[in-house]
Amino acid sequence: MNVAFFLLPKSEVVWLSPRSTMRQALERMERHRYSAVPLVDDDGRYAGTLTEGDLLWYIKNTPGFTFADAERVLVRDIPRHLQNEPVRVYADMRDLVRLAAVQNFVPVVDDRDRFIGIVRRRDIIEYCQRLLLAREPGEGGQEPATGQRAAPPGA
Repeated sequence: MNVAFFLLPKSEVVWLSPRSTMRQALERMERHRYSAVPLVDDDGRYAGTLTEGDLLWYIKNTPGFTFADAERVLVRDIPRHLQNEPVRVYADMRDLVRLAAVQNFVPVVDDRDRFIGIVRRRDIIEYCQRLLLAREPGEGGQEPATGQRAAPPGA
């Protein structure tokens, strides 16, 4: 199993350029109902992740901020409070799971550090859930180590 198995390719990922305006970021995140999006620079490199929290903190810490100001503020000028660490496409699955434990998604880069997509934490959890359910008794899985069937809940 490798990272590529879980990869959602860049062509299917909602991402922003650091040159996007704050308004564009707000509108894109609202339209897709995302709380975070990856940033990809003009060379195709992963440039960080922008979160709703970053936007809210910027607004809170900018006296007199108006929605009209959002058209003039560039994403690259908004301080980011978290740095989602990317993995290489051939990274060890342990690295992927370690990062997915603390990030909603893990950015994936190729050998030239080009952004090629993301791995969503949800996809990893769903995969693990399928593995666990396949091992439960009565669903084609193995019996408990004692050789006895586990008691049903509430029994």
